[in-house]
Amino acid sequence: MIFGNDVQINDFVHIAAAEHVEIGNNVLIAGKVFISDICHGNYSDSEKISDPYEHPKDRKLSAKPVIIHDDVWIGEMVSVLPGVEIGRGAIIGANSVVTKSVPEYSIVAGNPAKIIKRFDFESMEWKRC
Repeated sequence: MIFGNDVQINDFVHIAAAEHVEIGNNVLIAGKVFISDICHGNYSDSEKISDPYEHPKDRKLSAKPVIIHDDVWIGEMVSVLPGVEIGRGAIIGANSVVTKSVPEYSIVAGNPAKIIKRFDFESMEWKRC
């Protein structure tokens, strides 16, 4: 695990790092957030997948790095799953499940999290997508 400067982590945050979780500078993590780079088994198309008849506890752990860049705000009760990269200045809405990487300067929310706004540097305002 790598932590940048001025990271604020609130109550009941659970970070599971089997291989690599990186949190940048000036990151705010609200309470009850779950961040993990590991999973019991492999369910992607790119590698040998786990057998559904195998007991979950016996499945080989798989890990994919989680990277949270600078100036990110993660809301209450968010889950960040393996392989996710959260871009600089992004905001993750409360109760979201982040299953895919988040572009910089965007706001995502929901389950699964989807982009709802992006910051427009020309007009200097958050615009709906």
